[in-house]
Amino acid sequence: MTARHRRIQRAALLAGAALLGAHFFLAAFPQAPLSPAKIRMHGLISGHLEPYFTQNWSLFAPNPTKDDEGIIARAKCADGSVTDFYDVTDPLIKETQEDRFFPSRTVRLVSNGINQLNDSDDLLLRLRQKQEEKDSEDSATKGKKHKRVIPLTPYEKSQHEDAERSLSRFSLTRMHDVCGDGTEPTAVQARMYIRTLPPWSQRKNPEAKSKVDLYDLPWKKAVDLQ
Repeated sequence: MTARHRRIQRAALLAGAALLGAHFFLAAFPQAPLSPAKIRMHGLISGHLEPYFTQNWSLFAPNPTKDDEGIIARAKCADGSVTDFYDVTDPLIKETQEDRFFPSRTVRLVSNGINQLNDSDDLLLRLRQKQEEKDSEDSATKGKKHKRVIPLTPYEKSQHEDAERSLSRFSLTRMHDVCGDGTEPTAVQARMYIRTLPPWSQRKNPEAKSKVDLYDLPWKKAVDLQ
């Protein structure tokens, strides 16, 4: 091996070690205590770690499925009329169930969009949930108004906007011939639903009911989704 080859090999090893060290630093940083620096760098770190190096506690404390999530959507036509809501998720699930060997993966476009819409740092999510519980108790006992102590980070806002566009665009592609005059929709609005299933202990109780929460996404113009 010549001296030139040894120098190249040494440089490649040093570069590899530096990249590996930077990766481990970024992977360890989310486990540090919450700080302004952690909040500012959340977007950069998440962009590097997701989706293959995401870290959470689900491996050690997995939660069974306890809710059913999906989207429905309605469109606005050229004449100003608004259509009824169209179920976007159920047809995709049926397509997947009808072909067990080679199932369609289209339904993942919806589930990934919903996950992105709800994506948040685990610690920030727990802190917000704790604050919401405290605010609910205060408003019930003292009449205080709710307040958000930890606002959405710039990265979370960007993620939410991307998810809204993605879900709206996909909903628009699934709504064919919905306008009575034969024209294409001029705008679309997606609505996310979360159906909380009865607890496992009540699975055999015919009177057990599920709870449904609805979240309307903003109207999106069709021309902006192309």
